[in-house]
Amino acid sequence: NVFSNSSFPSQYKFRDLTIEELKNVIKTYPNFIFSMNTYTFKDGSQKDLLNCSGTVPVKYGNSYNIPVRLWIMDSHPFAPPICFLKPTVNMGISVGKHVDAHGRIYLPYLQSWSHPKSTVTGLIEEMIAKFEEELPLYSLSSSDAARQSELLSYIAKIREGETDMKSKDKIGGDKDGCFNKITVVGAGDLGMACVLAVAAKRAADKVVLLDLSEGAAKGGTMDLEIFSLPNVEISKDFSASANSKVVVLTVNSLGNAQTYLDVIQSNVELFRGIIPAISHYSQNSVLLVASHPVEIMTYVSWKLSAFPKSRVVGIGGNLDTERFQYILTNLLKAEVLGKDAWIVGEQGEDKVPSWTSCNSAANQTDTMAARNSREKVANRALEVLKGKGQRSWSVGLSVADLTDSILKDKRKVHSISILAKGCCNINSEVFLSLPCILGTNGVIEMIKLEEDPLMLEKLQSSAVSIHDLQQQLKL
Repeated sequence: NVFSNSSFPSQYKFRDLTIEELKNVIKTYPNFIFSMNTYTFKDGSQKDLLNCSGTVPVKYGNSYNIPVRLWIMDSHPFAPPICFLKPTVNMGISVGKHVDAHGRIYLPYLQSWSHPKSTVTGLIEEMIAKFEEELPLYSLSSSDAARQSELLSYIAKIREGETDMKSKDKIGGDKDGCFNKITVVGAGDLGMACVLAVAAKRAADKVVLLDLSEGAAKGGTMDLEIFSLPNVEISKDFSASANSKVVVLTVNSLGNAQTYLDVIQSNVELFRGIIPAISHYSQNSVLLVASHPVEIMTYVSWKLSAFPKSRVVGIGGNLDTERFQYILTNLLKAEVLGKDAWIVGEQGEDKVPSWTSCNSAANQTDTMAARNSREKVANRALEVLKGKGQRSWSVGLSVADLTDSILKDKRKVHSISILAKGCCNINSEVFLSLPCILGTNGVIEMIKLEEDPLMLEKLQSSAVSIHDLQQQLKL
């Protein structure tokens, strides 16, 4: 009997308390089954832990029994359980505020866990309440179930060492042999704009729009389905993104956050359910972040994906730079300045103009008059730029421009959000827009900027404020 002190696993430090609590679980939820299994943590370490598996009753129109598994930590009840959904092959996971793509369950109850106030039965009660607000599973069609079954079979083979990279490419991959594939995550206005712009530019052989919203109407994909575009696929299944060369992230949380920090934290929770799945299916992709605030969400994507810094970039100042150069060259007729002009730093009010160190008028003459003239022209251009908003369709065009450079290995210079640590005397891990050469594998090289004290001061100030915000986030 697992609930007797003598037979209870010896690694559990507080056996009596744990046994008493688990007996209460059985009284309330008699279908739960207990067993000892090996749990693998994110860092690869393993530990034998007691886990309980069963179903919890949820009313969502109809009544459903949601299968879950709770791993009981060996320091229980002073540490919260690790909770997962346990879907069958015929069930798909609805990624949301409380569930990520791997089925891991995140609840306020777990975050504020404190013995003796917090109990497993109390946790299950909150689980039921949250699942009744947002059902975490949905029924797969027979074709989707077959695809998921194939994926689960493949994962099982990986664990047994029976597969290789060649076989992996076949699982959930492009059966039509597409080479340049892009996935756009998020079917809101920005996501739709990105799909249309990429399709119009013919930058990719195939575009997948990953619609993570609930219900057909919420994501705005109905019209796209009605007026179908060639080589555009709409899916709610992460496996449809497999083997993408570029993954564009456009999602933003629409929660009821009260403060700016709460808004960002809501986005972090959203990304925590998306990035691991995207990284699993497209391990060699470039992540292109368009979600807000772009600097912080690019940092979050980098941390959650564990991709090299060269393959995680934000759209940053690309749109503003293209506009800035156009205004200088075509409206103000300052072609020499326009060629070497960049918008760097943060998106929004804190963006700052900068110049590459070669070929600028100021460097050629190195006179105060030339610098003053350049500054006046730049200020005029910035005034014109202020009237230009970051509308979805214009950001979509910018995203298409960036994906075109990546997929076609154009090695064009763009001002994009990159890891700025080590540049401009910045010592923290923050992402800021800087001009970079962009190619198939992401950032190839950063372009050296002219050392302007005012620009450096603004970049360092942005780095401090961004880093302070990041320190307050729960990743």
